[in-house]
Amino acid sequence: MRKYDDLVADALTRVREIMPWDLDKRLAADERPLLLDVREPAEFAMLRIPGSINVPRGVLEQSCEWDYDETVPELADGRRREIVVICRSGKRSVLAADVMQQLGFANVVSLRLGVRGWNDAELPLQDTAGNPVDADAGDELLAPRVRSAQRKPAGG
Repeated sequence: MRKYDDLVADALTRVREIMPWDLDKRLAADERPLLLDVREPAEFAMLRIPGSINVPRGVLEQSCEWDYDETVPELADGRRREIVVICRSGKRSVLAADVMQQLGFANVVSLRLGVRGWNDAELPLQDTAGNPVDADAGDELLAPRVRSAQRKPAGG
């Protein structure tokens, strides 16, 4: 039986990644990539990389196509555009980038280490109102919150 990390490892054989500091340099260039954050809306509302758009993984495929309620024109028309896919840790974004490549997106990469890595590099984050979020507050918001009921049982 394959596990989540196996799926991510398999997708990584096909998906390129970019480090947070390299993305920061690209954002300073004339042609900025589209920043696609695939986290859930509540995660995106807490903090985000400035200029990113939110399309949760659950509606990604439909958001990339015309004629759906979830269609996002920047995506449906962006198969040749440089797109950087973002999530919290860099795993969901790898899976999303893999799917986007299957849908014909030619220049899509995943942000390695995700928003957590971006925050660790002390690069700018903002909240839903556009206010800056400092690295310490980012650490707290991005901390894992695995409850005891979510942990693998002993001997299991």
